[in-house]
Amino acid sequence: TLNVEPLIVLNKIDLLDQASMDFVNEQMDIYRHIGYRVLMVSSRTQDGLKPLEEALTDRISIFAGQSGVGKSSLLNALLGLHDDQILTNDVSDVSGLGQHTTTAARLYHFPHGGDVIDSPGVREFGLWHLDAEQITHGFVEFHDYLGRCKYRDCKHDNDPGCAIREAVEKGEIAESRFENYHRILESMAQVQVKTRKSFSSTDD
Repeated sequence: TLNVEPLIVLNKIDLLDQASMDFVNEQMDIYRHIGYRVLMVSSRTQDGLKPLEEALTDRISIFAGQSGVGKSSLLNALLGLHDDQILTNDVSDVSGLGQHTTTAARLYHFPHGGDVIDSPGVREFGLWHLDAEQITHGFVEFHDYLGRCKYRDCKHDNDPGCAIREAVEKGEIAESRFENYHRILESMAQVQVKTRKSFSSTDD
């Protein structure tokens, strides 16, 4: 397996008041609890940039995220560049979504060691190429409970004897993560239905 360490970086914390910051920290505690490292940063004020710089040093990293979250602005700040040296765009006033600025992946070298790839922003992540089992294994907090369900073909929903649902009810797995898991599976099922209908129409 690849030794890839995921790092959750929340940019633009300078836009948050204290109540919002407390709420975001509460949500991020869910991810910290299951082993993810979370960094809260601001490319504008440069708060939190030092730990991020240290995490990227002497490694090959990639910035991935939605358009408008400030990936390129973070690189500007980390590399000491001006905003016109790595193109950036504001969030659209009409849609509230980020506008695509980085249109191709670009590799940047840190003078203190390490490389980072700035990837194009995305509007949404599609997981249609993964099956349900792969999605299940992607939720790291499920690992200790897999194989402990009453039935081998357990769907980890309302199945009797589901070890994962029991862990949710006991507070050992965050309910929001469990809901996200089923939301992903439902969206995948919808895509598969649309794909089958599309192929059926083509065959006709």
